[in-house]
Amino acid sequence: MTSPFQLPRRSFLAATALGAAAAQLAAITPAFAQAADAGASRRRLEPLKSIDAGTLNIGYYEAGPADGAPVILLHGWPYDIHMFVDVAPALAAAGFRVIVPYLRGYGTTRFLSADTPRNGQQSVVAVDIIALMDALKIQVATVAGCDWGARTACIMAALWPQRVKALVSVSGYLIGSQEAGKVPLPPQAELQWWYQYYFATERGRAGYEKNRHDFAKLIWQTASPKWNFDAATFDRSAVALDNPDHVAITVHNYRWRLGLVEGEAKYQALEDRLAKAPVIGVPTITLEGDANGAPHPEPSAYAKKFSGRYEHRLVSGGIGHNLPQEAPEAFAKAVIDVARG
Repeated sequence: MTSPFQLPRRSFLAATALGAAAAQLAAITPAFAQAADAGASRRRLEPLKSIDAGTLNIGYYEAGPADGAPVILLHGWPYDIHMFVDVAPALAAAGFRVIVPYLRGYGTTRFLSADTPRNGQQSVVAVDIIALMDALKIQVATVAGCDWGARTACIMAALWPQRVKALVSVSGYLIGSQEAGKVPLPPQAELQWWYQYYFATERGRAGYEKNRHDFAKLIWQTASPKWNFDAATFDRSAVALDNPDHVAITVHNYRWRLGLVEGEAKYQALEDRLAKAPVIGVPTITLEGDANGAPHPEPSAYAKKFSGRYEHRLVSGGIGHNLPQEAPEAFAKAVIDVARG
């Protein structure tokens, strides 16, 4: 459970900006009303597009005007693009060009070559999204994410600030390093990372391969203990985990964090920069749910990692780890506020 972070006096959201954002959010209420329909759990982000970008052919959903200010929404593990099933149409209705890609190892995203390492280290996922921006001819975008997506968004803002207009990150500053991963945590904190140690074993890899849907549902339940999602909502996202590279990417990611496997040498310079925990200077709003059951830092631990215009928001009401899907209005409002600051 987190406590609200007290904002600095120089908070970039002045009263007038807040009023404008509130008016804007009121204007897009129909998008959220649609999400509340009885058939909401069956709605999908479709049709999908795809484009060659870097080492991948990336599947993605796009909405909103082609000339709108770009917003890229990044999902986490073990979720998929439907983490933003209510956020994306709301932002599109507000005039943004919204891009929601499947990360490597999810959904329709595929490697262009069978010889490319199925690498899940933190920097490479950010490299993928920069490549996607290049392929779509997007020079600058607001980037927002949760879980792996939040880490990726933070890395993009830290390494390529000229490409990131603004940032929204659930659970704050999530950039890590293999060296930091060697530091033991208190027992209760280690217990929360049980799946990381499970994936470190061959039994864990085989177990995830065999039971990935049941495994993902358990993570959803423990990470969001007060979110009463139905079977249709889960099944809609679980399909994305059937990607042929999903298990390899997931296992490599968690083993890499513990220093049990190597990353690719061509990304080492990026990891060396990230290991120094670089400060992020772009305008940022961080978010946290008041019932997040997943491992997450306290807001006070990362507040000083953001040197630009910055605000932290605690979202109450039993909101767990999957904040964009559990509290889409709060997430969309954060994106609008930080993008139009």
